[in-house]
Amino acid sequence: MRPLLRSLRRPPLWLLVLVILLVGSWPYVTASALNRETFFLILMFVTLASSLNILLGYTGYVNFGNVVFFGLGGYIGFYLIREGWHLVPASLVAATAVTLFALAIGGPVLRLRGAYFALVTIGVNEALRALVTNLDFLGASTGMSLNFSVYDAYGGARNAQWFSYGYVLVVTLLVVVLSYLVKNAKLGLGLQSIREDEDAAEVLGIHTSRAKLVAFALSAFFPAVVGTVFFFKNTNIEPASAFQLRTSIEAIVMVMLGGAGTVWGPIGGAAAYERLRSSLITAPGVLRELQLFLSGVILLLIVLFIPEGVIGYVRRKFSRTRAVLE
Repeated sequence: MRPLLRSLRRPPLWLLVLVILLVGSWPYVTASALNRETFFLILMFVTLASSLNILLGYTGYVNFGNVVFFGLGGYIGFYLIREGWHLVPASLVAATAVTLFALAIGGPVLRLRGAYFALVTIGVNEALRALVTNLDFLGASTGMSLNFSVYDAYGGARNAQWFSYGYVLVVTLLVVVLSYLVKNAKLGLGLQSIREDEDAAEVLGIHTSRAKLVAFALSAFFPAVVGTVFFFKNTNIEPASAFQLRTSIEAIVMVMLGGAGTVWGPIGGAAAYERLRSSLITAPGVLRELQLFLSGVILLLIVLFIPEGVIGYVRRKFSRTRAVLE
């Protein structure tokens, strides 16, 4: 308990919280729907990247199926909302169910390492997408849609959009704080030792299987929450968009770009990549089709020149920043 309290009192944590609050409040200051949608996507990807970082960054296990948590949580939450549930309890129930799912599959899946683990996570994603596509009560291949009367409980569609944004801002703050606390806790030290040498960590007395399973479960909860919110905002959900492998690939790029294993890295990587991605989507001609190509190029450049990511590079190059940039 004392180490946890010490971590909560450390200035770097409150700097993180302050920066996210200040930046995230900008849409409220401007009362701009365009800013709200722009920052919603940034916050959503910060949540996805920070959640993935708990597994990828701290243990070194590359999870290409992280979008499973996003999509499955989105489906469960969306179904509950259609049944009359409010967004918040629906998303929390969905996140709890997805976390239990992660615990159920994590045991056997995390016995694998390296490329075998990565391939299995892709397989889990494709299996879930195929299953949902064949479930009629979830809309099968065409998915489900919301009646606009659902938004009456929030004061109309416009207010529901602002409520969704505020909710995601809170979720982003929580996942960043969780990432910070995990890194500075005994669990985080164990996870990082697994990343460096898993066999040596086990010899030293670390219960590696349990530590990896906890990290896997923690990385599942918040993507399920934002999955519910994202599809609630969009008024519809379908297998192709819920279980899109590209989302996992882009989350990995965001983590690697900012700096895997750091707390600031996924935040900066997600913000930078999302702005670049949005610019390409709205670009004329062939440029809008270059998103995945760009992801591959960025990932290659990171691996070749700055494998520690931008934040990791800054921490290594300028030692004084280590006290601030976790």
